[in-house]
Amino acid sequence: MSAILAEHPVPVLEMNAISKTFNGLRVLKDVALKVYAGEVHALMGENGAGKSTLMKILSGAYQADAGGEIRIGGHALAAFDPLTAKARGIAVIYQELSLCPNLSVAENIYLGRELRSGWSIDRKAMEAGCVEVLARLGADFKPSTRVSVLSIAERQLVEIARALHANARILVMDEPTTPLSSRETDRLFALIKQLRDQGLAIIYISHRMAEIYELSDRVSVLRDGEYVGMLQRDGLSAEALVKMMVGRDLSGFYKKEHAAYDPGAVVMRVRDMADGQRVKPCSFDLHAGEVLGIAGLVGAGRTELARLIFAADPRTSGTLEVAGKLVEPLRNPTDAIRAGVVYLTEDRKAQGLFLDMSVRDNINVCACVPDAHAGGVLDRGRGARRALEAIRALSIRVASGKVNVGALSGGNQQKVLLARLLEVKPHVLILDEPTRGVDIGSKSEIYRIINDLAKAGVGVVLISSELPEIIGTCDRVLIMREGQLVAEVGGASGHAISQERIIDLATGGEQAPGLTDTALPQGRATDFKNSI
Repeated sequence: MSAILAEHPVPVLEMNAISKTFNGLRVLKDVALKVYAGEVHALMGENGAGKSTLMKILSGAYQADAGGEIRIGGHALAAFDPLTAKARGIAVIYQELSLCPNLSVAENIYLGRELRSGWSIDRKAMEAGCVEVLARLGADFKPSTRVSVLSIAERQLVEIARALHANARILVMDEPTTPLSSRETDRLFALIKQLRDQGLAIIYISHRMAEIYELSDRVSVLRDGEYVGMLQRDGLSAEALVKMMVGRDLSGFYKKEHAAYDPGAVVMRVRDMADGQRVKPCSFDLHAGEVLGIAGLVGAGRTELARLIFAADPRTSGTLEVAGKLVEPLRNPTDAIRAGVVYLTEDRKAQGLFLDMSVRDNINVCACVPDAHAGGVLDRGRGARRALEAIRALSIRVASGKVNVGALSGGNQQKVLLARLLEVKPHVLILDEPTRGVDIGSKSEIYRIINDLAKAGVGVVLISSELPEIIGTCDRVLIMREGQLVAEVGGASGHAISQERIIDLATGGEQAPGLTDTALPQGRATDFKNSI
């Protein structure tokens, strides 16, 4: 605990008996939360546990059911809406940042509180008024800079600057490191510690255990809409947190129960795949029933290679063979899907799901054409049955298939996307960061699905920045560095899959004989995000 926390026995925030009901379903049940000035208070729980709902009540976006109470600085508030929350110093930085990209940094910071000179907005005064807070945060961009040219990390800094400029006392951060590299994450952690030491109360939501260990003074856990308990920093352990979050043992967290793949049963051959820019000619084989990992630092070209294989991006060279047949032509994703190759994107919201459509319709997108009646009329009955079967098979937590997929938690959204791809009955499944932004329980279920697919003979390619995930689930791992596949561990390579060896090869610390003759510069091992 920080010294500031010890000096302030009165909580800056108290939430007592908070409940919330949607359409007769009670999603929060008498939840209590105490947060003190000068602490980082982690809020954990599976997706769907109620964390986001509780924070939306705190921000005033949702109204709690009658009977609950919110106290700020010891004073109970009779009414709680967005304006009240802002006036009381509450700021929420969501995973999807809420900035206006066409406006300047200063205009975003002053949004809703603009300074005026007569009838006009005084942009010069606003820019001058932002200098101090940007300097405090160590920003290297100007108040006049347009937000659209900033990186994700810089935009996040603008969000924090806006909160501090509005005299925020309580700062809620929802999965803030998801889009960041390790270097950007390190800078964010230093900033969070700085703000904590300055007396801010920070509520930190994350699924990454390593972040919780590094930052949190206390951890509160929700499960199924109920408050389970709180752990002090000195009582933190993975076992205790997991048990509180999921209510069950996850000792078999990673699944590698499928039989060893047959080296002769090649299900996909990739040869000389390149785009002339980020990806240099890459070749590898994938076997039926194999889980093949592709590891590397951020920017190594893993996603770019996957998109070339799936024909989502144009290539300058390369051929694809699936189930012994050359895929020709390979012009677009439709050609890849017809050949039996499907790709789960790392950005499920922007590139994967139709958020304003139902779970049923999202699952049936790829199967609706072959299902259609004469004249192209949709077979809705068959689609409903297919969706119901997928919901059961993948344990998707949803009341019915008619619910919009945008209303689901991240883990359930990911399973809906997986269900859609599996309806194609693929030979090859390429998974790009499949557990990013997914809670521990859903991660375990996704690993079970991957294992079951391998048992069924499907070839799985897993791209992940989490080394424990790669090591725990993959039979063989290819290491990518600066657009090239430079080494292999596991399988017939003669080298065991280990975290140390993968990092050495990915950073150029260890040369892989016969794979590359080019001396490559040193990287940083910390670009791998090691979390449960």
